[in-house]
Amino acid sequence: MSVLDQEILDITLREIVVSGPYDVSGKPQDILRVVFLLPYGHEFSLLCMGPLALYDLVNRRADVPAVAERAVVYDCLVTQGNRYVLPEGTDFRSIENPAPIRAADVLGVSITNSGDLPTFFKLLDVAGVPRRSEDRVFGVHPLVIGGNGGFANPEVLGDYLDAVALGEGEESMLRLIDIVHAAKRDGTSKADVLEQIAQVPGMYVPAMYTYGLADGGGITGVTPRSITVPNKVHPQYLEVDDLHDAHFVAPIIDAKRGMIVPTLGCRWDCHFCTLGVPPFRQAPFELLMSYVDRLEQHKVPQLIISSPTFTQYGKRYRLLDRLREYAERSEDGVTTIIGSVRADELSTRYLSAVSELGDFGHLFSELKLANARGIVTIAPEFASPDLVAAFNKTMTKDRVNRSLEMLRENEEFAHIMLYFIVGAPGETREDREAIADYVVDVFQRFDRADGTVIVKLQQFMPKPNTVSQRLPMCDPELVDAHIDDIRQRLLELVGSEAYESNFRVLWGESSRLLLESVCLRGDRRIGRILERLLDAGVEFGSISGEQLREALEAEGLNHAYYLGALDVGTPVPWEVVNTVDPAAEVALIETLASRADHHAGRDAVA
Repeated sequence: MSVLDQEILDITLREIVVSGPYDVSGKPQDILRVVFLLPYGHEFSLLCMGPLALYDLVNRRADVPAVAERAVVYDCLVTQGNRYVLPEGTDFRSIENPAPIRAADVLGVSITNSGDLPTFFKLLDVAGVPRRSEDRVFGVHPLVIGGNGGFANPEVLGDYLDAVALGEGEESMLRLIDIVHAAKRDGTSKADVLEQIAQVPGMYVPAMYTYGLADGGGITGVTPRSITVPNKVHPQYLEVDDLHDAHFVAPIIDAKRGMIVPTLGCRWDCHFCTLGVPPFRQAPFELLMSYVDRLEQHKVPQLIISSPTFTQYGKRYRLLDRLREYAERSEDGVTTIIGSVRADELSTRYLSAVSELGDFGHLFSELKLANARGIVTIAPEFASPDLVAAFNKTMTKDRVNRSLEMLRENEEFAHIMLYFIVGAPGETREDREAIADYVVDVFQRFDRADGTVIVKLQQFMPKPNTVSQRLPMCDPELVDAHIDDIRQRLLELVGSEAYESNFRVLWGESSRLLLESVCLRGDRRIGRILERLLDAGVEFGSISGEQLREALEAEGLNHAYYLGALDVGTPVPWEVVNTVDPAAEVALIETLASRADHHAGRDAVA
């Protein structure tokens, strides 16, 4: 038995299919192989609810002419430079099927963040699948479909993807499967297949559009290649009754943890955030309760509540009561991990209900803090009140302070995670230093001598299909210095001893952000650059600004274009999938311009 086969055997032995085993015996003989390719190890792949929901749906329904499989970044994959390498003599296969992935009919690739798009090439390479759509022969190679937030701007990989599923795929992916199944039976050409897929709501097919490319970066316009192809492709967001159960409850677990998704979307609409783009919906309560029942039957020791804002779930208290009962009956204990809440939606009742769960925490519990009591997240995003208001963020200081008063009264909470954005348009050094002052004020109001305030800093990145999508961004290589300013200010305020014992300042990787800076706004030339960098042996995890700029200049592109503001009224590279109201964009731009003028005038007077 090969190393890979042994690893997969071990995976299957520890997996639990929560709703019972799959039975595909009732499906027709000429079914398709649909493989969902996940860019994580097995443990984290089980948290990828979008692909897993489709996997479960395809395998549960006898009327869908396909079986679904999963492939992950197996432990036996060796990283050599910027590539994955399998043990010698081994084909990259799925968990369910020893046949090579390259022989699948449809390959669904999930990428979470645009800065991780180079992983797409690494996965196709190790699978032995040609990278470019034009090099893949229909009926010989799989049709490659992209999905998830990494493809918010799908044009970057427009030469490589056959289609992109936008939004929720329960309906669009089933339509695609039907089209491919009929095409293989009837001998339809790939061009005709792609044109049919382009007519499916929520499916963007890059090959069906012609783009004019602008000097330096961006596009001059885009035109559908056929009158049957829509000018705009809108993401599909479905009613709760149209979503498969596995959209809300993890269908497969590894006996360590289960996961539920009580809410989709967010009731708030912050201008920099994608969470408010889908409409707000709530999971059926009885579905969640029955799922928890099954987890208890399997004695699963951890439950993750994955929700943009769990405090918005209408039946959260009844759910928390059920989890408390689960924990109380467990001999070995149960830990509940709550991914995210809004501090301005906290209440004494909520904090009390959470503290009664027994062991509870936050997704950042792995920080290995000395005190294991609970963590609550608060996301002011900005310390300056006018920036909070400009980006339609409702987390005012008064609301945060009220939350701190409640937290101070509950001894079960020892740690606070604060999220801040650095590098927003018009941001000043004073704005950044105000973050440190804000953090110290939070610690003092929290009044927990053994507590910790964890400061999670993120760079402002204008994401496609948000109101802020046209705003300028800071060069990621400069943000390190901004972070140092915040750290230094915090150190000066609290002293080295308190800084080491009561504060954590977390900051991400500038290399990934460099890639994100061009992938967020890139046209198809960026995909070609990523491919060339890969073939040149550049390691994306440590790429420098100089390397990126040289690669851009070789293609006639300028990094300044991607960092600068984009004019309202001009097409963006993701124009076909762009759904933002231009009036909202203009209002935000004018607000930030007015703020910049105010600060400039104040500095001139000073």
